[in-house]
Amino acid sequence: MAIDPVGDTRDSGIDAEHAAGTSGKGRPTPSRRAAEQARRQSLKVPKDPKAARRAMRERRRAEQDAQRQALLSGDESRLPAREAGPVKAMVRDYVDARLSIGEMFIPFAILVIVLTLIPNPTVARLVYFGWIAAMAVVVVDEILLVRGMRRALAERFPPEQRRDTTLYAITRSLQLRRLRLPPPRVLIGGTPAPRGVRPPGALRQLLRRSRST
Repeated sequence: MAIDPVGDTRDSGIDAEHAAGTSGKGRPTPSRRAAEQARRQSLKVPKDPKAARRAMRERRRAEQDAQRQALLSGDESRLPAREAGPVKAMVRDYVDARLSIGEMFIPFAILVIVLTLIPNPTVARLVYFGWIAAMAVVVVDEILLVRGMRRALAERFPPEQRRDTTLYAITRSLQLRRLRLPPPRVLIGGTPAPRGVRPPGALRQLLRRSRST
């Protein structure tokens, strides 16, 4: 029977390639890229459960640190989900552009606590009525804030994007201006704040405006 030398050479070449691409255990040898991906994956997810939990805690801590730095610097690209988005940015600008009476609520509450320590019926009565009046004024101011904010948002965003903005605006308006995070981007009146500089408090801004006028 005649032997085809070409076919024999072809078969031997195929067998050689198969042997070269197969490890001693009978499995294909992984390529360099696949081996590198497997090595990186093994580094990302340790096989040891304790090491995996430790790596997860470190990643979570790193993400929290990055978000905290974004809050302090105002970097909108890395803000937490609660603060991110153009809707929340507009809410912050709207709140920061007006003088909120609620901003003075915490200092006034501290003053009331101090005055209640005075054992004088007249002082106690004045503090009581002053507290009631301050609460009423703050409530009215917050209602006006929410109504104006909703009108401003309705001009630019659909209803489904304006959710969870009321409580967000009220919470920010009750904070002292210098303690708000992210820092205000505008001054009272809507003037853009200088970049890289935390805007001054409400009282200092009002004094500056009165001097300029």
